[in-house]
Amino acid sequence: MQHSLRLSLSLSGVAALALSNGAVLSAAAQDVGSADDLGVMEINLKDAVKFNWGFQGALQGAGTPNQAGIGGFLPIAVGENSVFFADVLLNANFADYGGKSSIVNTEVAGTTISTSSRLGYRWLNSDRSWMYGVNGGYDSRPMNTGNAETGVTLYDKESAFFQQIAAGLEAVSDSWNFNAYALVPVGDTEQRLNARYFGGALDTYGLDVGYFITPDLNASVGYYYQSGDLGTADGSGVQVELDYQIADGLTAGINVSYDEAFETRVSGNIEYRFGSNSSAAETKKKAWQKPTIQSLSESVKNRNVRVHDATDPDGTCKIYITQDYNFGAIYKGSQSQEISITFYRTKAIPVRPGASGIVAHCNPGNPKVGGWEPPK
Repeated sequence: MQHSLRLSLSLSGVAALALSNGAVLSAAAQDVGSADDLGVMEINLKDAVKFNWGFQGALQGAGTPNQAGIGGFLPIAVGENSVFFADVLLNANFADYGGKSSIVNTEVAGTTISTSSRLGYRWLNSDRSWMYGVNGGYDSRPMNTGNAETGVTLYDKESAFFQQIAAGLEAVSDSWNFNAYALVPVGDTEQRLNARYFGGALDTYGLDVGYFITPDLNASVGYYYQSGDLGTADGSGVQVELDYQIADGLTAGINVSYDEAFETRVSGNIEYRFGSNSSAAETKKKAWQKPTIQSLSESVKNRNVRVHDATDPDGTCKIYITQDYNFGAIYKGSQSQEISITFYRTKAIPVRPGASGIVAHCNPGNPKVGGWEPPK
């Protein structure tokens, strides 16, 4: 009897100990699961998708300026599985690097303010493994101009104002991301920049395909087709981009592009966004870091008005055929006959037919004789 009682008490003690250990292990497992394995189905989008704002900057690229500014993402309506939003940017555009034009020939000068606005709708599929989105909007770009990339002084410099409408489609999973876009200039798409060059806003249609090497590192390859600027910029291009999230809200990237009009261009960008979720519990933060959830409140890409410039096809200079081999006599115009010719940018024209070593370049607008200038 005593043996049975002792056995019963021992079994009860083991059972109690097992239950208590199980409870502790269960609680520990729940803590680990809630921190690392919280499923996207449990996320309330009204908590995860909030207003955010911050700063962005980029170096000049293929038809795009050096710029820095402020931007904001505003969720207008957040549903159980979707968000309707507005996304706006305001950028200061700065002068090009000395001796390197972002639009090919004429250096961009001074500081102007450009704008970009988007309205969009993003939604998750039934198991939240993909985010899909559609957006559209308007972009503007005032532009001041300087001298030629070669350092040649350009005359009759004018400012220009370009604008475009834009549309985009997005798809993002935890591994892949796709972004198709169309940038369509409207209004006065071709404008005189100076006496020698016209500038044109470019129609651009592209598709970027990206892969998340890690949740913080995204590599993408893109194809685009551009047209405009009196047909001088028509053609296809490719670009590769690498973006890295350095810390919460801070992302930096590098972009390399190539097309026949701009040739190879390398640009860098950086963005920092202040979000309203910085004080959220760590468990929620880890769940929100999935690319599908993060992409719901990211700024829309591909928003620059791209500009290319080309020689005025009707630009002419006067040629003076003189009896004097001295270049200075050309400026005097002594004993000369005046004729009109069409100037081509890459061709050096002999000032006096048959006179070797006496050449000049055409610079329409030059107040000197006929627009001709001696070579630098």
